[in-house]
Amino acid sequence: MWALISVYYKEGIEELAKALTEIGYKILSTGNTARFLREKGIKVIDVSEYTGYPEILDGRVKTLHPKIHAGILADRNNSKHMETLKELGIEPIDVVVINLYPFTEKPSVEMIDIGGPTLIRAAAKNYESVVVITDQKDYHWVAQKLKEKSLSLEDRKKLAEKAFMLTSVYDSHIYSWLSKEEFPEYMLFAAQKKATLRYGENPHQKGFFYQLNDNGFSNIKQHQGKPLSFNNLYDADAAYQLILEFEEPACAIIKHTNPCGVSESTSLKKAFLEALSCDPLSAYGGIVSFNRMLDPETAQEMVKHFFEVVIAPSYSHKALEILSAKENLRVIELPQWRYTEKINIKQITGGLLVQNSDQELYSNLEVVTRREPTEEEWKAMLFGLKVVKHVKSNAIVISNENKTLGIGAGQTSRVDSVKIAISKAKEFGHVIEGSIMASDAFFPFPDSIEIAYEAGVKAIIQPGGSIRDKEVIKRADELGLAMVFTRMRHFKH
Repeated sequence: MWALISVYYKEGIEELAKALTEIGYKILSTGNTARFLREKGIKVIDVSEYTGYPEILDGRVKTLHPKIHAGILADRNNSKHMETLKELGIEPIDVVVINLYPFTEKPSVEMIDIGGPTLIRAAAKNYESVVVITDQKDYHWVAQKLKEKSLSLEDRKKLAEKAFMLTSVYDSHIYSWLSKEEFPEYMLFAAQKKATLRYGENPHQKGFFYQLNDNGFSNIKQHQGKPLSFNNLYDADAAYQLILEFEEPACAIIKHTNPCGVSESTSLKKAFLEALSCDPLSAYGGIVSFNRMLDPETAQEMVKHFFEVVIAPSYSHKALEILSAKENLRVIELPQWRYTEKINIKQITGGLLVQNSDQELYSNLEVVTRREPTEEEWKAMLFGLKVVKHVKSNAIVISNENKTLGIGAGQTSRVDSVKIAISKAKEFGHVIEGSIMASDAFFPFPDSIEIAYEAGVKAIIQPGGSIRDKEVIKRADELGLAMVFTRMRHFKH
């Protein structure tokens, strides 16, 4: 019996090689792996000695030889295959242990492994006859089952599945590195399952978290609380993306991916209290995000209320101690506090919709009314614009310069969104007089403008682009409103 071992990562390979030797396998190996095993006192036969052909081209060609691949690919149940091996003096290779050059760690042409994937695919194809091991976590149990002669066909198939998964992921990383197109002809994703969630959006659905890269939620640290659910993660990501819009201490409270209160202030505590005051009813059971280290003063205010998740770039020791009083509160730390995803993907039946991420705020700020906004109105409009960009369409935000007053989200009519935003502001006693209104898309008619004016709104920021823009601007002038066009729509479906 023969086993071929050629690995980049040596951890655990000594124990596996010893176990295979004790079972009765002869070990074939190459280069650094062979030297490593010999240093550990394990008898090894060099592939070059076995094939009678030296390693050439600085090691680029060493296992690409008929004596190796025929020994792996021969069907043990095919008498002609076995006769051919015997005639040519080729030994069947029954175990193949391979891991690959670390291309993702050091992307370069020299790190593109050729022999490794070729051996893996050959062994995996012939899994009924050959055991292929590509994961260090499988070394011990496979060796034990080989010793007991209890390795089943199902075990072999699982190992083959993992092997093909490894080579496909490896190739996808190389393809992505070589491709210079932002949206290439074929879009490949290598996502790794990192967590099994309690369920999906609803209890009858299965839920999982798959990691695509090393950014964002791949790096979360959970300090306390119940495991994160599918909805927790989805909402937390919405909170994460929104809070990154602000430079001063800020707080955003999210419910079902929509903000129900946002504030930017001189301290985190003030920002939290202002965000909470916007709509304390909707904030119940929400996701709270911050853009600063969470301090004890803010934590003390938070524990007076019920939230599902709090997310911040870091926490003071005292803040964590205070939050521990709410044992079910999920306290999440995201050390990489930045948003770097370049594309956005949505799945539809039979395919994917792919687009650039919406990371810009406006194209051009143009005052289109006779009245110019005041300095306070400018500040309020830019604040409102940062928030409305993250509200589901049709989206309306009424705000002052540092906090939201009312938010209208996800309505099929923009007029309804305006009415809801005003109603929310009035419900919680916010002063609308002198506020601004931000919209994610243009106003098709002047009706929304009139409703906002009657409520006390004095300035409006919107993308523009309606065939009735002139009519809307004319009405704003008649009402003495200031209006700014951004020339950039922010639909969020």
